[in-house]
Amino acid sequence: METNSPFKTADNGKNASIVSYFWFIGWLIAYFAMYKDNQTELSRYHLKQTLLFHLVSTVLSWGLSLFLIPLIFATGFIDAVYILRIVQIGLFVLWIIGLIAAIQGEKKPIPLIGDRAQTMFPSI
Repeated sequence: METNSPFKTADNGKNASIVSYFWFIGWLIAYFAMYKDNQTELSRYHLKQTLLFHLVSTVLSWGLSLFLIPLIFATGFIDAVYILRIVQIGLFVLWIIGLIAAIQGEKKPIPLIGDRAQTMFPSI
């Protein structure tokens, strides 16, 4: 039975791969609206990778913020904010690397987490 999803196209999973990079909302749209009816190796690869990336980036950002803010207030060490900014810039660079691979239709792993993501989420 064919569904009339507005997202279903003959793109070999490229659209779902690209959309999955846009935070958790994009990941959910890519998974439920685009991937479920058109499962491809490319979209599966990027969905796994972006799920782990979004989880890691959220935990790192929140964790560092919760650690550094009390440190700043307790010690007055304002330069600790730069640590958070450096981590955020690093995460942004990793995000760009993954997004470019998705746009080009390549299964290229994001450094540090890409290969691990492929084994962590076997049900995707």
